[in-house]
Amino acid sequence: MMLSRMFANMLQFISEAFMRIFTPTDDAYPVTGFQPFSGVPYKKRHAAHW
Repeated sequence: MMLSRMFANMLQFISEAFMRIFTPTDDAYPVTGFQPFSGVPYKKRHAAHW
């Protein structure tokens, strides 16, 4: 009886881990899309010399 219960618990643990890994994500992050560069490009002649 104890051996079958231990086997069932182990099987449940493994199956829950499998389901957690292979199910679609449930994250609620917003879709950001493409973010264009709006800064100033680096130019070596304007760099500060330390």
